[in-house]
Amino acid sequence: MGLEIDLSDRVVLVTGGVRGVGAGISREFLAAGATVVVCARREPETPVSYEGRQAHFLPCDVRDAEAVRALVDTVVATHGRLDHAVNNAGGAPFAPAATASVNFHTKILELNLMSALWVSQAANAVMQEQPEGGSIVMISSLSGHRPSPGTAAYGAAKAGVDSLTQSLAMEWAPKVRVNSLIVGPVETELSELHYGDRAGIDAVASTIPLGRLAKPEDVGRVAVFLASPLASYVSGAMVQVHGGGERPPFLAVSTAGNGTSGNSTASTGEQQRA
Repeated sequence: MGLEIDLSDRVVLVTGGVRGVGAGISREFLAAGATVVVCARREPETPVSYEGRQAHFLPCDVRDAEAVRALVDTVVATHGRLDHAVNNAGGAPFAPAATASVNFHTKILELNLMSALWVSQAANAVMQEQPEGGSIVMISSLSGHRPSPGTAAYGAAKAGVDSLTQSLAMEWAPKVRVNSLIVGPVETELSELHYGDRAGIDAVASTIPLGRLAKPEDVGRVAVFLASPLASYVSGAMVQVHGGGERPPFLAVSTAGNGTSGNSTASTGEQQRA
């Protein structure tokens, strides 16, 4: 019999779990049989569902620590437990760091870093009292591991999320495991806002070694794995979900191997794809 993930007796909270990557994560947990609670500031027009099973929606502004505590209390009061939390809520519009307001930068940090701490604190308080503990998955970004022009505060926040992951994994072991997913470009209903038209999306996809942007379910499946017993010895990890990474910019301008230099250390195929 092959390995299977069955979370049918588990309760999962996915922040920002009503659209885009968050909805993909929620659907994959539903597919694994879990009871899924999603939160956002506004209820979605269409409930998140999978093959007739539906996620439970609760309103919450995760930047508000008191609201987060009330959210987790409601989850436990309703479902009796909280086994896994996925800190997915986040994002940032383009804004030059030099001219963006103090309020703008503050809100970006609150949404992308502090909310993950508030949710993790509240979830940990419950999980530490459960016989089987629990797990927390942070949704981070490549933006926290390379320059992020136009979204500097977002990139800094995501770098903070990955640092937070390692610290909490050490503080809260052995009852609670904490891991993060370092996510690259994902194709969602909002992709055209980031990359332009279909041609722009395809152009970005061509820079990724696996030849496409991630789909929300790609991220969701890795989150489900990290929450499952299959990952029971994985904690403090930062798992890269980026299709092979980003090609170094120097490859696009290097003359090695293209006939203009005697240095042929780079392959012609590599030059053509860069």
